[in-house]
Amino acid sequence: MSMKNGQASLFNEEQQGPEAEPQSCMCVLVPYPVDKAYDYGVPDDIALVPGEYVTVPLSGREVPAVVWGDPAGDVKPGKLKSVVLKHALKPMPEVMRQFIDWVADYTMSPRGFVLKMALPVFGALEPPKPAKGYRLLSSLRAQRSNLEMDCRVADAPRNDRLKVTAQQQKVLDVLSDGVPRIAASIAREADVSAGVVKTLAGKGVLEETEIFNSAPCRKPDPHRVGPALSEDQDSTAEHLKKAVRDDKYHAALLDGVTGAGKTEVYFEAVAEALKQDKQVLILLPEIALSNAFLDRFQDRFGCAPALWHSHLATGQRKTTWRGVAEGHTKVVVGARSALFLPYQDLGLIVVDEEHEPAYKQEDGVIYHARDMAVVRAHMGGFPVVLVSATPSLETIHNAWAGRYEHLHLPDRFGGARMPEIESIDMRAKEHKPEALHFISPTLKDAITETIERGEQVLLFLNRRGYAPLTLCRSCGHRMDCPRCTAWLVEHKSSGKLQCHHCGFATRPPQHCPECSEADSFAACGPGVERIFEETKALFPDANILMLASDTAENNDVLRKMLKDIKDDKVDIIIGTQIIAKGHHFPNLTLVGVVDADLGLTGGELRAAERCYQLLHQVAGRAGRAAKKGRVMLQTFMPDHRIMKALAEGLRDPFLETEAAEREAAHMPPYSRLVGIIVSGRDEGQVVDVAKALGKSAPQEAGITTLGPAPAPFARLRGKFRYRLLVQADKNLDIQKTIAHWVGGVKTPSTVRVYIDIDPQSFL
Repeated sequence: MSMKNGQASLFNEEQQGPEAEPQSCMCVLVPYPVDKAYDYGVPDDIALVPGEYVTVPLSGREVPAVVWGDPAGDVKPGKLKSVVLKHALKPMPEVMRQFIDWVADYTMSPRGFVLKMALPVFGALEPPKPAKGYRLLSSLRAQRSNLEMDCRVADAPRNDRLKVTAQQQKVLDVLSDGVPRIAASIAREADVSAGVVKTLAGKGVLEETEIFNSAPCRKPDPHRVGPALSEDQDSTAEHLKKAVRDDKYHAALLDGVTGAGKTEVYFEAVAEALKQDKQVLILLPEIALSNAFLDRFQDRFGCAPALWHSHLATGQRKTTWRGVAEGHTKVVVGARSALFLPYQDLGLIVVDEEHEPAYKQEDGVIYHARDMAVVRAHMGGFPVVLVSATPSLETIHNAWAGRYEHLHLPDRFGGARMPEIESIDMRAKEHKPEALHFISPTLKDAITETIERGEQVLLFLNRRGYAPLTLCRSCGHRMDCPRCTAWLVEHKSSGKLQCHHCGFATRPPQHCPECSEADSFAACGPGVERIFEETKALFPDANILMLASDTAENNDVLRKMLKDIKDDKVDIIIGTQIIAKGHHFPNLTLVGVVDADLGLTGGELRAAERCYQLLHQVAGRAGRAAKKGRVMLQTFMPDHRIMKALAEGLRDPFLETEAAEREAAHMPPYSRLVGIIVSGRDEGQVVDVAKALGKSAPQEAGITTLGPAPAPFARLRGKFRYRLLVQADKNLDIQKTIAHWVGGVKTPSTVRVYIDIDPQSFL
């Protein structure tokens, strides 16, 4: 949340000036940083009800908006600007408007900012424009042969014969069903260039027609037979299907080991919701997980789901948004922002990998999509399913308390066994790698044995680039980002030092900027590029693939990489967390974690929990089919409780210990936290505001304020940052207290105060 001064000033201009007095007025909310809906006049020829999508004048522009309800009556009707037009769309349902209001209140964000997440696509309210499509002339469909056909074109001699190439024949085969398509779709289906299509159109074989993009996922088939379920899976699926049929709020934790078939189980609940003609939302934490998921969904329901994430083209976003708003699109698979699409009749939400930090949005409206999904389901009166092999402590605590039904799948599907997990003590002499190397002899031998058996290996390191630190050997100077409190990461592939927080990049200097020594820099520590280099040297004949967000430039590249792994074209995968979850590689039997200790330090509240979750997830990639899996964790702390919990399969005792420590420290889920971040380019102003907040902090019982102090990232993207942390009892109205407190501190326009309810990160 960002506290701003003078939000209503946007409207001052609009609420003045003589106008013809309208017959009536309505309260309208615009998707801008305002915290209230404003009255607009309604012309006689427009009939409006709450939820209608409209266009209204605002500061000399015409902007999209939503009718929010009855007028406030705080402006004289004669001074109101009028609604320009009403869009031909079904109104936003009342429950969605209530949800937007609730999220705004809970996150302490301006209402208009939350609405903007439900109206994210410019031009989506306008009727879709037709695209130029092509179809085969109906009179020619029966005349095709394999390479030649008679074409009686209207203006051609009657006996002309048109030669057809093999590529043109592919186009004719695709269009033989009579369904018109745009040139790009025809070319993609026929595996030819768009020029082939246009050549046939120019010869009169194809005719142009106007086509409209239909809403995606209009008719998924819920009656299509899915894979056979085990007894445990079937019993669990029945619980979820009953919850859907009961048509009321119900929260369930679907807790199953990696490879237990949790997706196929909740697909049964999706099918049940579709039988009730309800819409379904499936949230995934990362786009990378969607590739394999889409294939499984298509196999189960006979069509692809609608996708929603930030990488979609604008046209796709428009089509999907309208399909959801009209109720035609039945299933959406998306990132956290998909929660705010204006569903007409939502009947089920599934939050897959519910423990993932990616569900927390850290800018704009700061919210946690998992928690907001539970609220949305409660408001809508339908089930929500939280899915994970490593549930977050907050979720498992709710299951222990009986607020969520706890559904457990203890075994892998199809008789596959959980992998054996062992720690490699990197302190021991026999496990030490050679100088400037990072793969221990023990892990190297295991890799050799695995490859010789014709099986695959995954080497996991959750660190992009070549080296996390570049250090001068002469004076110890560290290359850091000029805009952030962060070291620059060397990327050998691009030949640059990069900041992973703001994107700053530079070529490595020839001389140290501190001592001027030439060629004195050394790469310290490993990233995946360095492990790739080492692995290539150790196994020169192996097919090795590096899979990270840097190498998977887009979804098509990622899909091809994953297919190559499944097709056994890869012997060794070097990967970051992009490969750690959601993937099923039957021939992958060995997982080696290069640095299992990464993430254990830093003082984060959830450091141990997240480290355990990530290692457990990546370990779950091994031995998911008939072949037995093995996991080797390179660690300097083999006696750490996380390593022991992983090796001995003691997840629940680990969570119970974490819970006891949190309860003793009065930390979530046994209390509430609120992060307050003061940010600006003038460090003096930032410090002054932070100190003023610290001096005026609430003193009431049940609230403790820590800080202010420089944030761990004291400078980020060129802005100085100070933090305060509020710890409060769960029964307090903390938002009311924070609003009164922060609102009473004078803040310059150049300083921003962000409020993070239930912070997940403390950077």
